[in-house]
Amino acid sequence: MKCLVFLLIFFFSSLVFGGKLPEIEPRDVVDMLEEIMQAHASAKKLTPSLVKRAIANYLDELDPMKSYFLEDEVSQWLNLNEEELQTLTCAIEKSDFTFFTLIHKKLVDSIERRNRLEKEGGDIKELSRKVSFKDFQDPPFAKNEEELRTKLSLIKALQYKALEKLEEKTREKALQRIIKRRTLHEEEMATLDEVEKKRYILTHALKALASSFDTHTAYFTPTEASQFMIQVQQRLFGIGAQLRDDITGFTVVKIIDGGPAYQNGQLKVDDRVIAINKEPVVGMEIMDAVELIRGEEGTKVALTILREDSKGKEESLDLDITRGEVVIQESRLRSETVPFGDGVIAHISLFAFYQDPSHSSANDLYEEILKIKKEDKLRGVILDLRQNAGGVLPQAVAVTGLFIMKGIVVSVKDNRGHVESLRNIDGKAAWDGPLIILTSKASASAAEIVAQTLQDYGRAVVVGDEHTFGKGTFQTFTLDTEKGKVNPKGEFKVTRGKYYTVSGKSPQLVGVKPDIIVPGLLSKAEIGEQYTEFPLENDAIAENFDDDLTDIPSPQREQIHWLYRFNLQPRLKTYARLLPTLKKNSEIRLQDKFYTHFLTELDKEGGNLELFEEADLQLKESFNIMKDLIVLSE
Repeated sequence: MKCLVFLLIFFFSSLVFGGKLPEIEPRDVVDMLEEIMQAHASAKKLTPSLVKRAIANYLDELDPMKSYFLEDEVSQWLNLNEEELQTLTCAIEKSDFTFFTLIHKKLVDSIERRNRLEKEGGDIKELSRKVSFKDFQDPPFAKNEEELRTKLSLIKALQYKALEKLEEKTREKALQRIIKRRTLHEEEMATLDEVEKKRYILTHALKALASSFDTHTAYFTPTEASQFMIQVQQRLFGIGAQLRDDITGFTVVKIIDGGPAYQNGQLKVDDRVIAINKEPVVGMEIMDAVELIRGEEGTKVALTILREDSKGKEESLDLDITRGEVVIQESRLRSETVPFGDGVIAHISLFAFYQDPSHSSANDLYEEILKIKKEDKLRGVILDLRQNAGGVLPQAVAVTGLFIMKGIVVSVKDNRGHVESLRNIDGKAAWDGPLIILTSKASASAAEIVAQTLQDYGRAVVVGDEHTFGKGTFQTFTLDTEKGKVNPKGEFKVTRGKYYTVSGKSPQLVGVKPDIIVPGLLSKAEIGEQYTEFPLENDAIAENFDDDLTDIPSPQREQIHWLYRFNLQPRLKTYARLLPTLKKNSEIRLQDKFYTHFLTELDKEGGNLELFEEADLQLKESFNIMKDLIVLSE
C-alpha cells in the first residue's frame, strides 16, 4: 500500500478538473480503490450499495446541471436491481469499466441535441426576471426535449441575471466566456482519441467510486493534486500574477506583492496575455494557461502581451520573467489593531492552517502577536476563523498551543478504533489574556478544533453563527507535499476516522456551538456537513482534561509523565461566570435599528445585503463583547 504521508483535516475543495489526463489503466483504478478501502474509516469492501452511489456520482461528474441527459435515459442506470448491481460490482473488481463507457457514449451523443435546443430557447431577459438560483440547487433530469429546452433557457437566464448589474459590454463578454468553456468541453469529449477517451472515462469513474465512500474521500488528477498542495501551503512557484479569462486572452487583474512579476516590474495590471513561451493561449482553458506559467524556481517564462498605450492603441510586447516562490499572503493571515483604553485590541484573521518549509500558520500568528505586543499594550485578541476552512492538523494543535499551557488539543480515532491524542507540550502561551474566537458556518475542520478546544478549557469565548460547519473527520493524503512530486496516475484523499477535542466531543455534523450567538452574513446559509452526501455519524469519547497519557506506550509514558504533568492547562471558569452579563449586554446591542434591519434582510429571500458586507456587524459586535470582557475581567 502506498505510504499515506500527510495527515490533513481539510474542508471540501472545489478544484477545477483540467490539465493533462492522468496516465491510468483499468487495473490502476482497482488498485487505488483497494488502497482507499484498506485505509477508510468504515468502508472495507466494494459493495453494490457503494456502486449504486458511484453511478449517481458518475452522472453528476458528466452532467452536473442535468442539461444533457433525459430522465428516461438515466433511469435505466440509476435503478439497477440488486442482481444487476452485484454483476456490475464484480465487473469493476475485474477491471471492467464497460458500463461507464456506455454512459459516456450516450453523453457524447446528447451534445448535438443540447446545442440544437440551445438555439430554440426563449427570451433570456424576460426569463431572468422569474428565475431563481434555488430552482437549480438540486435540479431533476428533464422528462422530454421540451422540458430540457426550457431548462436550458432558464440556465442562460440565471447566468444573465447574475451578471445583469455589469455594464452591457462586460456582461456580454462574460456570457461569451461561459459559452466558450462549454463548447471547448464538448469538443474535447467528442474528439478524444481512443487512449485519451479511455483515460477520461477511467478518471471520472475513479472520482465517482472514490467519492461514494463518504463526502471527503476523493481522487485527484495530477493537476488537481498540485492545486490541492497550493491550497495547503498557500504558496506556489510561478510569477505571482492573477489572470482572468477574457475570450481573447487572459487579462492580468492583480500582481501579488513580493512575487517575481512584482520584482521584475515589466508586467502591468490590465495587460492581456496572448501567448506563453510562444504558444498561443487564446481560447485555452485558464487552468491550462496557468500550468504553462508555473514551473521550477529559477526558470524563465516568456509572455507575449497586448498593452494599450495612452491613446488606446494596443501594442504587442514580449516579456521574460524568472519564476520564483509566490506566497499567497492574503490567503494566510491578516491583522489590525483598534485602540481601547491604554492599549489596543488585536483582530487577527487566520484564513487557513498552512505549513511549508519556510512558513506556518502557528509561527506567523506567534510573530504577529509578538509584534503587536512590542508596539502597543495588548488588551485582548479576537482570532477570526470565519473564513477558515481547515488545513494541516498539526498546525491546528500548534495554533491552539499559543493560547494554552500543556494539554490535549485533539484526539483522533482511526479506522481500527485506535485513539491517539495530539498535545501541546510547550507549557508557555504567547497570549494568556482576554480571547475571543470568532466563527461562522464556514469555519470548518481544523478551525473547529481550535475553537472547540479553547472553549473546552474555558480559555476563550466563542462568538458567531449558531454553529460552525460540522466537519469532524480527518483525512490522509497520498501526496508528499515536502518533495512536491505528483504521481502521474493521480493521488487520493481518504477519510481515516474522526477527531474529538479534550471534552470528548466531536463537531462532526453538529459543529461548534458559540458561547454568544451573533448572526453574520452566513448565518442563514444552508452550508455544512449535514448538507453533504454520505457524511459519517457523530459520536463522542471520554473527556480527558486530566491527561493520563494512556495512548502512549508504557516505557515512554513513565519517562515523560512527571515532566509533562507539570503546568497542565487547567479547566478555567473565569469566562463562564462572566457569560450571563456578556450575553445580556450583547442582546441589548443587537436590538440596534441597523442590526435589526440587517436581520430582516437576512431572513428575506434575495435580501439586499450589500450595505452590510462592508459594515461587518458581526465583527463590530465581537469588538463590543471584547471590551466588556476586558472591563469585567479587571
